[in-house]
Amino acid sequence: MSAEARRKNIFIIDDNITNLTMSSLALDELYQVFTFNTGEGALRMLGKLLPDLILLDIQMPEMNGYDVIKQIKANPHTAHIPVIFLTSLDDEGSEMEGLSLGAVDFINKPFSAPLLHKRIEIHLLMEAQKRELVNYSTNLETLVDEKSKSVVQLKNVILKTLAEIVDCRDKITGGHVERVQLYIRALIRAMKRQGVYAVEIEAIDEELAVQSSALHDVGKIYIKDELLFSTKRYTLAEFDEMKKHTTHGENIINRIKKNAQDSDFLEYAGIFALTHHEKWDGSGYPNELKGTEIPLLGRIIAIADVYDALISVRPYKAAYLHVDAAAHIINERGRHFDPLLVDLFENIDDEFERIGQINS
Repeated sequence: MSAEARRKNIFIIDDNITNLTMSSLALDELYQVFTFNTGEGALRMLGKLLPDLILLDIQMPEMNGYDVIKQIKANPHTAHIPVIFLTSLDDEGSEMEGLSLGAVDFINKPFSAPLLHKRIEIHLLMEAQKRELVNYSTNLETLVDEKSKSVVQLKNVILKTLAEIVDCRDKITGGHVERVQLYIRALIRAMKRQGVYAVEIEAIDEELAVQSSALHDVGKIYIKDELLFSTKRYTLAEFDEMKKHTTHGENIINRIKKNAQDSDFLEYAGIFALTHHEKWDGSGYPNELKGTEIPLLGRIIAIADVYDALISVRPYKAAYLHVDAAAHIINERGRHFDPLLVDLFENIDDEFERIGQINS
């Protein structure tokens, strides 16, 4: 027997002193043995020392073996301890009752020492393997969780990098993507606090929505440099070509959706890409949607995107002060922007001002 097995603690519970003595003599060279002639005494000791296995007699006065095992298994600190019944009973009903209460085995008395050793060795080994399996499962869950977090982090880095590449092509630098995400988060949380579009906003995953908004301008990858970098006012034909970045963006995301499983994330991204230039009064593009025909996420990002464009330097304009940008948003209430969302913006415009100072 290994050195580890010699350190195992075994409780023997039997009201018969002769049986206790025989069991103890059979085991004390291999295990640390503790004997009890009452169930109550053993249960008290369990509060101080947890054994690796319990040998339990069924027929005892006052508290029989069934009563003892019920209390052992009812206590979360002792429920895991394997219990083997020692019994002179030889009927199927007694064994079934003991097994139903949580016993792992039965040994009939009188028993042979080699049989007792082997049964104990088997159940201690099974318990050790069970613990190893639980530890393995726990470690595996931890590894999977860490791997999942790593994948999510990598996805976010790739997403942010792609979005920033698009912005750099459009000469938009200095944290535009990050700020738009923060504006959107601020609006969503304000909507939740004040119950604005409560049913719709409750159905939206805030974190996925914020992350996916970074792809709202991904369609600009398809816009030619000479048009994207132009500092002159667009002709009607040029503007029509520029407006196509919304449908290009939706098409890009739809192609990704065919080979990806993150459907909610990509669904949100497609909405942002296609509808961020729609206007409340129907004068926006590409589909001239009006009012609540525009998806809620499209109405939210419209405010965030326009505000950030106003306070940022562009090749064709200087940056607005916050007060002027806020006044523009408010003046466009019911024309460009959803009136209820403009009301929310007015209540949290100081948050927009703080966010606007990030990397500006």
